[in-house]
Order: sequence, then structure tokens, then C-alpha cells
Amino acid sequence: MKKLVLGSTLAIVMFGLSAGLAAQPTADMPGKTGTGIAYTQPAGWGKETSGTATVFVSPEGDTRVAVVPVGKASDAQDAARRAWAAYKPGMARAIQLSAPSAPGDGWDERVGIAYVTSPAERASVSALAMRSGDGWTMMLTEGSDATLNKRSAATSIIRQSLRPAGYAKESFAGKAAHRLTPERIQAMRDFVAESAQALEVPGVGFALIDEGKVVWEGGYGVRELGSAEPVDAKTKFMIASNTKGMATLLLSVLADEGKLRWDQRVVDLYPSFRLGSDATTQATLVRHLVCACTGLPRKDYAFILADEGAAASDTFRQLSETQPTSAFGELFQYNNLMASAAGYLGGALAYPDMEVGAAFDRAMQTRIFGPLGMVDTGFDNAKGESGNWARPHGLDVNGRMTPMSNHFNHLVFPHRPAGGAWSTTADMVRYAQLELTKGVTRDGKRLVSEANIVERRKPGVKVDADSQYGMGLFQRTAWGVPVVTHGGTLLGYHSTFFVLPDEQIGAVILTNADPGAAMLAPFLRRLMEVVYDGKPEASRDVAAAAARIKAQAAARRARLTVPGDPAVLASLAARYTSPGVGSVTFEERDGAKWIKAGFVEGPVATRANPDGSVSLVSVGPGSIGVEALVGSKDGKRTLSIRDSQHEYLYTEGQ
Repeated sequence: MKKLVLGSTLAIVMFGLSAGLAAQPTADMPGKTGTGIAYTQPAGWGKETSGTATVFVSPEGDTRVAVVPVGKASDAQDAARRAWAAYKPGMARAIQLSAPSAPGDGWDERVGIAYVTSPAERASVSALAMRSGDGWTMMLTEGSDATLNKRSAATSIIRQSLRPAGYAKESFAGKAAHRLTPERIQAMRDFVAESAQALEVPGVGFALIDEGKVVWEGGYGVRELGSAEPVDAKTKFMIASNTKGMATLLLSVLADEGKLRWDQRVVDLYPSFRLGSDATTQATLVRHLVCACTGLPRKDYAFILADEGAAASDTFRQLSETQPTSAFGELFQYNNLMASAAGYLGGALAYPDMEVGAAFDRAMQTRIFGPLGMVDTGFDNAKGESGNWARPHGLDVNGRMTPMSNHFNHLVFPHRPAGGAWSTTADMVRYAQLELTKGVTRDGKRLVSEANIVERRKPGVKVDADSQYGMGLFQRTAWGVPVVTHGGTLLGYHSTFFVLPDEQIGAVILTNADPGAAMLAPFLRRLMEVVYDGKPEASRDVAAAAARIKAQAAARRARLTVPGDPAVLASLAARYTSPGVGSVTFEERDGAKWIKAGFVEGPVATRANPDGSVSLVSVGPGSIGVEALVGSKDGKRTLSIRDSQHEYLYTEGQ
């Protein structure tokens, strides 16, 4: 879980910033270290040298990324020790996690290392060890969580650009694509099966498109562990943020109908819309709702921690209380509430006399799902969780795969344009085909103009070295090939689709377990290998991900006391509240202490932090939980729950 930004004074002390930075470039600037390692200096970041280290400094001055040549070392941790000694002597943090990353980009070995911090620091410290031959290079990162979250694109650009001297990245640009013959389709099917087994994912639905037509659709594995019911093309999954592109498609259709313009002010269409200040409100255009470029940070905890029963209009209430943390168009900052507002705006324009949630549901059915023939796609959780559906799965506190309740994922329903849809492989592949035909349905009817469907995928704010965000879609250049894509993540559900517009090739993949997230990027890599005869790297990437997931689970468990420290648990109040957010309650269940915080509930573990503080950690199965710092204020017991840029303070008994 993320924490808040360091105070400026502490930041200067902790990171030892110097005043002698080189000029900050206005565009990304490639360069090389003294040892020939290629890098890219992000726009707006300063650069300095410290001994043998090349150091990049964020515009805020509280975050630094150092590239340090090490030479020979016995292993990754030895290389990290040598790098810190050269760059910042005396750095003595304990290692929280050391886990393999896949080799690649010219590196024979890569290992990620995370260091222990205390919640009050609101900071992260990490290292990436990269070996080429017998020489190691380290990327050391230390900074405030707020800045690292806000400037994730910049740190990704640095990381992805690091290459050993003389390395040239593989590119398929200009290369003729193979058609997806039965043999090549079988190669993709084998990859899905092998990857699911390696990652312990119970079930996967997937489909392949070639020359604009579906050449295979079906599934692998089972809907639920312990069941023999297979996943097939009609099995329902939650598709999470893949809903965003569909909701933006609704806006495209409404643009064709003359009900909106992309550069029209939102308040002119929906007068009650508010976003922080009056100036920000007046500056917000329709395209800003879905561009991830308005400077609004993620605020997911605002609805994860909320008590149940919120109306769709709560999206607009929360946005009215939110201010951007960077300028319009400056940075990629993904925000679910803005995407939710976009969908509800579309619903209100289509059916102005209905409640916005019901209007959105109806507009999506009449203008998107119905015309596309997406017969099993919608927002009804009761319908989604019936019949042929895939139950979500996640790792328990001891790293074992287990089925989960889907109750947590109901939290997105009040904000469903951002990620609340259920769908199937058979339905999702119809949506992907529409991207390839630029607006023509499978039966040859034009659903949306080419101009307005393509407007969604025009490159916008930079996400990393190879990707930009449009409006509800990512535009990538993957190994020299244009790719349009978007993924989706909820508890136990991970999905994505890819289309290669120039080749009329596409793919959809839906999974029902948290480790399924580690299958998605290698799935694209394997598709590229099959289509372009690329180097075989995808299976290696999955194997590295499987090892990393096991290491992460073990490292997390090692820091926890399970069940929680009895003295700490006995000191807790039964109920804490936070105005405008919700409540945190504790109760005994089957002899154990359980926490309920909004949509999160589960047994409570404790973690002793290096600074002497104690955190409560929910340890129900799955990748999403709550960490709460135990404290006091004005003589009352408190709990603090933080994400990267917000803090929610709960006080006992209110």
C-alpha cells in the first residue's frame, strides 16, 4: 500500500539534494553513462553526476534515480551493496524483497530489490540489478511515494531505456506478418495452458482474430478450483477497466449523434459537474474525462473504504472534492472517478430524464452492447454471478491459491463506467473486432464513424517509453509495431485485449486469478513471436513472474504476525469513523479478530515497523487489502489508512 508525500524539509535531509543540477530538458533526452549504458533523461527531470553514478532528480526535488556501474559482483544483492556504498555510503536499510525479473533488453539477468521503510516516512526505496556478461549495473530509486506515483511514467522511461553498450532492441517494424494458421493458433493455445499452470491460474478465456475475423475462441481450465466446470467462450468474467474503452465508445456514438463534442466544456453539457476549484471546473472538456491527463491522482480508496449503498451520483460528489496535483496534459495520472463521470455524462445525454446510473446502463445496452451482439455483457452483479461464470481466486496469507467471494468487486458498481462490466470472451472479441474495422459491426453495419472511434486511440499523454494514453485506450509501439490495447484489474480478475491495426490481428484474454495479471504482457509477446518469428522470450517471462510472485508472498508473510499481536489487538476500539469516508470496525469471528473497512474485510495481522510503529494488515485472500497505522490524537485512538497521495484518518467511536 502506498503512503503520502514527505514534507519538504525531511525530503532535503533524506535525499541530500544538491543545488547544482544540469538544466532540465523540455523533452525526453537520450544519453549514455561513462560506461556506455544507454539511458533516457525524462523531460523536466534534472541530471547530475555523483562519483560514477548518473543521477536523475524529479522536478519536486524529493525523488532520485541513480544509475550506478558496479562491474563484477557475486550476485545481485552484492551488486546492490556495492552500488549503495559508491552512491550513498551508510545506507543501511534491510531488504524487504529480492525477486527475479525476466532477463531481456540486453541484460542476461535482472533482479528487483525492495527495502523496508516505515509508514511515517511515506517513501519507497528500491534497486534493480542488471547483469550483462559478468558486469552489473544498478538502478537505485529513492523518493516520496506521492512523487513516485505521480511520475510513474518518468521512472518507467528511465528503467525501460537502460541498455548495455552495443545492444539493439528487437524490432518487427516493416516485417511481414504470418497469418494465424492452425499450427500458430495451437502455439498460442499451448502458451496459455502452460502459463496458466505455471502461475496457478484456474481458468482463462481467450480469442484470436486474424484478417479481422475470429479464428479461435474458447477457454482453458475451470471456473472454480475444485470444480470440473470448464471455462469456455461464454464464461462470464468481470472485465474491470476494459469497461472504460466501451464507455468512451458510447461518447463516440453520441458525438456522431451531435449530442457532444470532444472539446466541449463538461459544465455546458452537465451543469452540476464540479472538479475542485471553479477554474479547474471551467477548464475541463469532455476529452479530459477520459484522457488520464488532467493531473488528478488515483483516489480508489475513497470508494474501497466507503460504506455500501452509494448512488451513481457519488462519483460527482467525490470529484467536486478533488484537486489535480499536476497541470492539465503534463503527466499520466490514471483516475477512475473521471472515467466514471464520462460514462454517466453519456448516460445523461442519451436519457436525460433517468437517474444517471440507470441512464448509463440503458445507453450502453441500446447503443453499444445490443448493436455489437454482446449478449452476455452488462452491469448486473446478480446476473454476472449466475450460470456460466468464473469465480475470482487469489493467494491467501501463506501464498496458496484459493477461491474468493466476489463481494469486494461490488465496490465498483456506483462507479461502473470505470470498471463494472461483466463480459465473455465471445463478447469481448466482438468489441476488439470493432477496433479493427474502425466502427463496422460483424454484420456489416456501421456503429460509429471512423473519425470518432479513432479519436479515442490518438496518442495523448506519455505513459512510458513506448506507450501513450488516448481516451480510454492505450496506444503502444511494441517491438516497432503499433498496438491498441487496454487492460482491466479487479480482485481476482485480470484481462486485456490487443489489436494490431496494420495487420488486422487481435486477441482477447480473461483470467480468474490475481496471478493472471502476470500472463497478460507475455501473452502479447508470444503473439508477436508467433506472428513475426520473434525470439522466444514469453515463456521465460512467465517463469520469472511465477518465481517473483512466490517470493513476494513469502516476503509479505515473513513481516507479519498472524494472528496479530494479542496486545495490539486488545488495545483496539470496536469502531472507528472518518467523516465523508466511512467506518472501520473490528469483531471476533471463530476466535480471530476481523477487520471490516468499507468493502475490505478479513482476519487481522500486525506488522512491527522499523520506527517502532505498528500497522494492522487485513489478510483475507487476494491482492487488495488494507493497512492501517495504529495511533492516537487528542487522547483518542486512531487509525490512518494511506494511498500514495491521500490519507484517511479514523477516530474511535465517532
